[in-house]
Amino acid sequence: MRNTLTEGMFEAILESIDEGIHVVDNQGVTIYYNEIAAKHDGLLVEDVLGKHYLEAFPSLSKETSTLSHVLMTRKAIFNKDQTYRNMKGKLISTINTTLPIVVKGHLEGAVEIARDISRIKTLSDKVMELQSKMNKKTAKEFDNGTSYTFDHIRTNDPVFMQVKERAMKASALNSPILVYGETGTGKELIVQSIHNASKRPGPFIAQNCAALPASILESILFGTAKGSFTGAEEREGLFELANGGTLFLDEINSMPIDVQAKLLRVLEDGVIRRVGAGKTRKVDVRIIAAINEEPEVALEDRRLRVDLFYRLNVIYLRIPPLRERRGDIPDLIAHFIEKYNKKFQKHIVSIDEKAEFRLYHRSWQGNVRELEHVIQSAMNFAEGDILVEKDFPMLLSEPMREMVQSLPEILLKTEADLIQQAMKNCLGNVKKAAEQLGIPRQTLQYKLSKHQSQSAE
Repeated sequence: MRNTLTEGMFEAILESIDEGIHVVDNQGVTIYYNEIAAKHDGLLVEDVLGKHYLEAFPSLSKETSTLSHVLMTRKAIFNKDQTYRNMKGKLISTINTTLPIVVKGHLEGAVEIARDISRIKTLSDKVMELQSKMNKKTAKEFDNGTSYTFDHIRTNDPVFMQVKERAMKASALNSPILVYGETGTGKELIVQSIHNASKRPGPFIAQNCAALPASILESILFGTAKGSFTGAEEREGLFELANGGTLFLDEINSMPIDVQAKLLRVLEDGVIRRVGAGKTRKVDVRIIAAINEEPEVALEDRRLRVDLFYRLNVIYLRIPPLRERRGDIPDLIAHFIEKYNKKFQKHIVSIDEKAEFRLYHRSWQGNVRELEHVIQSAMNFAEGDILVEKDFPMLLSEPMREMVQSLPEILLKTEADLIQQAMKNCLGNVKKAAEQLGIPRQTLQYKLSKHQSQSAE
């Protein structure tokens, strides 16, 4: 009698296990995927077998996939929560144990054993939602100049969830915060949430630095002393009005350099001087600034002071653009449909698959704000109770986006590779590496910090 397992016996054993099993080779191509895994994911075995795991599960990335991590590090991961969308857009939550397959010292691939907890997570989310509604009844009534809390942040994206978690931790602190995000990503949503989760009793006041001329911005922020210029009255500025609370300065890179110098003093000493006044005034204000371009660009163009950047950058939050968290698009669509059903007294039930697919793969240069406007526009003219392609004229007039890396993504990776090589050549000496790259040492330090932060995410 043979005492070895045949391939058929081994496969029969794997199929009888009540866990999803997914095996990939060292290139990430699926070589085994059992029926339980297929059932968990709402797919067929042939949908995944023979495909790269990132092709089968496009909402995952090399940074968020446990299989990726194990293939890169050869280190096992035990009982790791993972939430993702499969090829059909279904939201899946699992607890994964992922192990490297090493034969005679050579990495042959990886195996992932997954337990589906989607139903448990759905029930948990409903309980949390009910708890949140109960909390809102006893919470402050937003009479502080805000409209949002962390409950309003809708995401299943692992990177954005980490940003949200980091922001929640930051709300318990008083340090300055710098928020970077493209236009329309929801910077003020994050900032208001931080204020409302904090213990600061004062108001939340926001000012867009690009919205006012330089001469007016300074007097708006710092206030004026009587007679400081013709017709000037004794008037409080935003720093005084926000005393005990939070002052949000959006588009800080549009603030004049001389006004930035005065802002720096507020951050360092906690005092302000009204325009034309001789004495200073103490203020207790938490300053949160936002920027809609990479900080390094504003630094290199000298539109942002280096010393101010370091004072603001105590806590740094990068809000990912919508194209980097496409898995959130179906939930955001549902949210905006619900919102505008109430506003327009409509009864739109959902969006059809073709239209949703086109929206999912759009470039979204305007991010979440653009998505909201697109849904709002479609609902104005929708004739049925389901949004279809013809309700979205812009979809019919534009080609499908090719699923390739964007130019910014390619440039970012190239930059990271060049920096890594320079640091290696210079044995970790930042000054020498900066000279080799032809950039200021402070700029290289910022870039190193940025790339390390993105790697951690």
